[in-house]
Amino acid sequence: MSWLLLSGGLAVLLTSGAILGAALGLVGMALLYFQANGATPLAITASWNMLTDFTLSAVPLFIFLGEILLASGISKRVYNGLTPLFARVPGQLLHTNIAVCTLFGAVSGSSTSTAAAIGSVGYPELRSRGYDPGMVVGSLAAGGTLGLLIPPSLALIIYGATQNVSIGTLFIAGMLPGLMIACAFSIWIIVRTKFGGPVAPESQGRMDWLAVARGLKEIWPLPILIFFVLGTIYLGIATPTESAALGVVASIVLGMTWGNLNLPKLWQAFKNASLMFAAIGMILLGTVILSQAVSLLGIPRSAVDAISGFGLGPYGILLLIVIVYIVLGCFFDGISLLLMTLPITFPMIIGLGFDPIWFGIVVTLLVEIGMITPPMGLNLFVLTSISKNEVDLTTAAKASLPYWLILLGAVGLFTLFPELILWVTRW
Repeated sequence: MSWLLLSGGLAVLLTSGAILGAALGLVGMALLYFQANGATPLAITASWNMLTDFTLSAVPLFIFLGEILLASGISKRVYNGLTPLFARVPGQLLHTNIAVCTLFGAVSGSSTSTAAAIGSVGYPELRSRGYDPGMVVGSLAAGGTLGLLIPPSLALIIYGATQNVSIGTLFIAGMLPGLMIACAFSIWIIVRTKFGGPVAPESQGRMDWLAVARGLKEIWPLPILIFFVLGTIYLGIATPTESAALGVVASIVLGMTWGNLNLPKLWQAFKNASLMFAAIGMILLGTVILSQAVSLLGIPRSAVDAISGFGLGPYGILLLIVIVYIVLGCFFDGISLLLMTLPITFPMIIGLGFDPIWFGIVVTLLVEIGMITPPMGLNLFVLTSISKNEVDLTTAAKASLPYWLILLGAVGLFTLFPELILWVTRW
């Protein structure tokens, strides 16, 4: 009966156009009232605890940080500074897209903000130089996903805060996988450039190391910002929430002295961040209520027992969960998908004996896949808009397919070799 009410209620409310947070919360309240002997006060207590959680306050701060960077124009300076470094590499500025997205992801924490900030600079620049528009959009969409994995990551913060997993450990664990995936993206660009049709201009001349040095010198403030955001966490100086606050202050200072940030742009960034967190906060509220109901009724354990009856082992159940995330990623944005599913999938995964740090990275990768999966892939929408519809959604999706496969391959690799993630837990 609990499963019927859960699945039926979510299906009806989500297909009716109801707000996601409200749909999750209403189903959770119905389960608590009808199936758990009217235990609705638990939902009120859980909601209050969530809204007053110090750790979760890092989320609006990191959203604000991403909006400040987007408004300050810093991405253009970073892009121009790294351009000479890839002048002789096959694919040239396509690698700059990946590299700048990686650096920007190390301070913004948001996939969409990263794609928008770098795309608004990179797409016009590469199109003016004769690069294939589909290849440009594909590299930018894939590079944007790195903002959701490379710390500080909104997905990892929300995962850690809602499931009581160390956010600092998640940040350290996400660094190596993020860099490995960035390298894999660049390897694909080299292969596509050398063995496919022409997608980039021919490299000319020799590497100008003086230009490279000048470019790197131009971006010297960025490592300072990365230190405030990540270095303070890794050195044990600050908690993730405190580092987010430090990052906001540092980004404002750098934006006004190094970028073109001013008070009207800062105010607009604050308003944009507030609206975004209001939407995420509503989903968080609904998720907490649903999580209480699901946990109290033992639904995850029942699901594991039911699936195990088909003779599937832990990895068979994991495969089913991966498929569910890929399918749902076609219809929900990343953060909504994460919040909506964790109340069920997290207890199932832990019950099967998988490590919570490992699952945090893997589920973030699955969410990243959704960011470039049509029809709801937000990065695809952002970049088709930036291209002024020169590249349609179908073309963008086809160009992103190799990167989609790389991300899916990374899920398989980290499942076969979990130590690539879990080495951090051995400290």
